[in-house]
Amino acid sequence: MRQTVSDYINKKYKITPEYPWKTYPEYAVFRHADNKKWFALVMEIDGDKLGLRSVGIVNCINLKIGDLYFRDMI
Repeated sequence: MRQTVSDYINKKYKITPEYPWKTYPEYAVFRHADNKKWFALVMEIDGDKLGLRSVGIVNCINLKIGDLYFRDMI
């Protein structure tokens, strides 16, 4: 999922991910080119922190963009 999201954003918006946190080096942030505000955050979270019964790692994406591709992906 992570690579699919990154490839899509790079192709459509010409944006590459940033990895701003040393403590969470796998968290990828995608920012608007003009104002540098983020529109997507891709991360891995323990399922139990999300209230899931699964204790394993879950891929998550936090979106602030209305792109139909992501709606269909979900």
